[in-house]
Amino acid sequence: MKIATFNINGIKARHPALCDWLDEAQPDIAILQEIKKVDEAFPHELFEDRGYTVETHGQKSFNGVAILSKIPLEDVTRGLPGDDGDAQARYIEATVVGREAIRICGLYLPNGNPVELDSDGQPVAGGKYAYKLGWMERLQARAQALLDSETPFLMAGDYNIIPQAEDAKSPEKWRDDALFRPESRAAFRRIANLGLTEAFRACHQGPGHYSFWDYQAGAWNRDEGIRIDHFLLSPRVADLMTDCQIDRDIRGRDKPSDHVPVWITLDN
Repeated sequence: MKIATFNINGIKARHPALCDWLDEAQPDIAILQEIKKVDEAFPHELFEDRGYTVETHGQKSFNGVAILSKIPLEDVTRGLPGDDGDAQARYIEATVVGREAIRICGLYLPNGNPVELDSDGQPVAGGKYAYKLGWMERLQARAQALLDSETPFLMAGDYNIIPQAEDAKSPEKWRDDALFRPESRAAFRRIANLGLTEAFRACHQGPGHYSFWDYQAGAWNRDEGIRIDHFLLSPRVADLMTDCQIDRDIRGRDKPSDHVPVWITLDN
């Protein structure tokens, strides 16, 4: 079973590149972020013609997540539990059944910039950074609930988190950014420390591995990248993993997203 995550940065602009990659990579499941379309405007037929079931949680012009699956999806839910007033479309879940049932959690974690702090250095209530950290607390609670129910699961998507300095070509440039601030990285560690496996680092060590290059200032040509697209795996799913890779070369193609796909394979 091959499962990929891909922030496509707008389905309208990026569907040709996405379809080309799907045809080449042939993932069984593709978890998408930033579709930037309401559900009824998403081009379902492009993917259904390729054998995918399509489930979306969309939003006009912003955010939006989706799951494309060649395996039937069961018990689809939308929205991250913990805040009924959160109108941002950033989270979707569904179960797929191979030899074992696995809960697929697709997420687009808030960016969090600009970082707004009060005089005590705490995030300003109602600000974007406070929203990011609060969202991560809810994600941690959801992961704990799935662990408590002994549900095999993975949480995959654009986390907007640079976990360690080696995950950025120039970490000093990101020191005060919401993606790399110590509070953000600590929140990511708290989730992983529940007993989850960060898939890519379980397979690869060292610097030089990135999943995002900004469109500005020739970042791709200078390899000024960061690694912010991640898989966190519950213990049982981690036992099933056989590989994790980044499809880096996709970034150099025509009209690319600023992100590239990251994928895992499971013996399932």
